[in-house]
Amino acid sequence: MHLPDVRGRTDVCGCFPTGRHYPGIADLIADAIQNVEGLCHEFEPGMAWEDIPFAVLDFETTGRDPATDRIIEIGIVCFEKGQVTKREGLLVDPGIPVPEESRAVHGITDEELQGAPVFAVIMPQVLELLQGKLPVAYNADFDRGFLRAELTRAAPEGMTAGDMPPAARDDIVWVDPLVWAREILKELASRKLGDVAAHLGISLEQAHRAAGDAEATGRVLLALASQMPRIYGELIRLQKRYAAFQDAELAAWKRFR
Repeated sequence: MHLPDVRGRTDVCGCFPTGRHYPGIADLIADAIQNVEGLCHEFEPGMAWEDIPFAVLDFETTGRDPATDRIIEIGIVCFEKGQVTKREGLLVDPGIPVPEESRAVHGITDEELQGAPVFAVIMPQVLELLQGKLPVAYNADFDRGFLRAELTRAAPEGMTAGDMPPAARDDIVWVDPLVWAREILKELASRKLGDVAAHLGISLEQAHRAAGDAEATGRVLLALASQMPRIYGELIRLQKRYAAFQDAELAAWKRFR
């Protein structure tokens, strides 16, 4: 399947179409990606992001507000060199009833959650799974907000950012395949995970269950990779730019509906 080029994509080699270099441009680009905000210090900005182990996160929740709602299922799927190396689906006792409107989406009932651990109990396991991994999520702001809220409530006193994996640190930008799907797959009427996965021929087993959604997200990211910047620092730099454009376009659309 041919995918169109990403708008504004740059080539870090700094070459003319003939292969000849622009004078000094490669050095300028190399310097620029060193200063991109939101990078994980564990990984070199100039390395290929596909060579970095990444963990895809997906949460099912009682609602959409991390201040008042809670995680009820955690999906974490780890990838290395394009292969799944770990797949975990963990139920979590939210301490509050699951609303009917949320249950209608994911199908998780209060009865199913009986006996599940609270987030504070499984937090060490979650943090261990995320250690040394580049964080990835579809519509990442949602999952990032819930993880931060749960960690704030559960983290023991004295735990610092230095103790945390990249996904748990406030200053890290998560890779978001939704941003890239919006840029690359402009012909699609819907860029929901299920629709994008179907378009790319990716199986989505147990849609709206955390581990299934997480694995599909990772496979969508890899399917789009050939149309994305190869270098980690440039990936994050352009993702931030595209996300800002998309947010502005959405805000304008809402104003003029």
